[in-house]
Amino acid sequence: MRLINFFSDFFSLIFPNQCEACGGLLPLREHIICATCRRKMPYTGYCQQQGNPMEQSFRLHAPVENVCALFFVGKKTPYSRLVHQLKYHSKPYIGVALGQELGNELAKVAAYSDVDFIIPIPLHAKRERKRGYNQSERIAAGISLSTGKPVRTDVVLRQRYNETQTKKNREERSINVSGIFAVHPEVAPELLGKHILLVDDVLTTGSTVASCIGAILSAASCRVSVATLGVAV
Repeated sequence: MRLINFFSDFFSLIFPNQCEACGGLLPLREHIICATCRRKMPYTGYCQQQGNPMEQSFRLHAPVENVCALFFVGKKTPYSRLVHQLKYHSKPYIGVALGQELGNELAKVAAYSDVDFIIPIPLHAKRERKRGYNQSERIAAGISLSTGKPVRTDVVLRQRYNETQTKKNREERSINVSGIFAVHPEVAPELLGKHILLVDDVLTTGSTVASCIGAILSAASCRVSVATLGVAV
């Protein structure tokens, strides 16, 4: 074990890792996020706060059981960089690690204890091929590791390729994602009476998640909760 640690430390000295949040040198034995960024991480505390502001706001757009995010995401902050690294720089392990952290928070809350399975927001096949993975699936995998809840990627289909939401306002985002999701007909009966946890990376206006919830609730009578890594501020 000491030999393994020696070579790990030696490798890190030659090829130093960077903190995925601030971009600074990641000290030995620190993982993904440096201690400084970790101390400053803007956690929401929403997972353990039913009726939180995020939940109240989202209920204006879709009927949900619970809504929470792990941390706040402001523009051009280390934590927006963290999400950017996950989505656009081929670093799916960030999603798994932070998903585990989010899952640890959810596991403490009774409102999420009866979740039957986790559904990550699907990417269109074209975009997933280009990116190499679906970041929401990686987050869901991390949550599953912490909670023991299974991940289902065979339930919801993204049936239309849409433009990126990045530079659109709320109305444009809503139009852009209207009708893009569908539930596989053969799977729909399995949703009946279930409690589903829908997972995405960052909640901005909520248009994408609301559209997915609409497709799920149109297919079957069930309950839906939402968990994301970040919520935009």
